[in-house]
Amino acid sequence: PRHKCGNQKDCPQNYFAFKITSGAANVVGPSICFNDRILMSSVKNNIGRGLNIALVNGSNGQLLKTDMFDMYSG
Repeated sequence: PRHKCGNQKDCPQNYFAFKITSGAANVVGPSICFNDRILMSSVKNNIGRGLNIALVNGSNGQLLKTDMFDMYSG
């Protein structure tokens, strides 16, 4: 069976499913999936070097903002 965000099992009722995948240097970019919706990925062209952050409303799961913080450049 297929589960949200490709997880191995379903989340309990009233919980959100999520999956955060780290990148590999500049070869494979990171991705963030929340409740079976890709929020950040190289395909969406909204990721960058460093920490990639997605701000989500904890009550309804609505995406509020995405951003990145480049820890290398300071």
